[in-house]
Amino acid sequence: MADDAARPRVGTALTYDDVVLGRRSIRGYKREPVPKALIREVIEVAMRAPSSLNTQPWNFYVVSGEPLDRIRKGNTERNLAGVPDSREFRGHGAYVGEHRERQVEIAKQLFGAMGIAREDKAGRQDWVLRGFRQFDAPVSVVVTFDRSIHGGDIGPFDCGAVTNALVNAAWSRGLGCVINSQGIMQSPVVREHAGIADDQVIMICVAMGWPDDSFPANAVVSRRKSVDGAVTFVGFDED
Repeated sequence: MADDAARPRVGTALTYDDVVLGRRSIRGYKREPVPKALIREVIEVAMRAPSSLNTQPWNFYVVSGEPLDRIRKGNTERNLAGVPDSREFRGHGAYVGEHRERQVEIAKQLFGAMGIAREDKAGRQDWVLRGFRQFDAPVSVVVTFDRSIHGGDIGPFDCGAVTNALVNAAWSRGLGCVINSQGIMQSPVVREHAGIADDQVIMICVAMGWPDDSFPANAVVSRRKSVDGAVTFVGFDED
């Protein structure tokens, strides 16, 4: 069971470090709805994220209720039918080397927490389908950027910044999130039911809701690279 004490409650004052170090990806949610005003507050805070030349290319489509259920259904049905991935951001192919190792490590942690054995094909498929359903969260925030700047890397970079700010602002208010590209694998479905304008490019979606503390995978905390493994200091005196 997740450590409920590690998750902030609404109205609880937290330091920045508390939020960043305490946040984790949430993949199991209560059915309890999230107030629209609270989501609006989270997005307002997130939109203080930096952007190139203050261009602020991001927009948000916040989906819940029947429209979100239709997205879940269409996304799942099309993927099971073998309809090719139509995500609108560029992929890089399969991970290799240390990146693949980290991918496998977190998968083992999640499957272990959920009691899904390696040979349990049905359990593994069900887990994948949860991703297509945006983990059954009550809210999906679809992050888009203006098509007029499509083709460069700056717009998606800025959307990454605002998405990071979004999940941290949500966590600071007791909400859980998981950044989820599976939920937008079938972009025509998302476009139709979220009413996404033609002048927008779908970047990513974020599942959001009140964490279900009885859901085992919510207790999983991913291992992070060490500072020494990620940072090269140049021009500094030796300590």
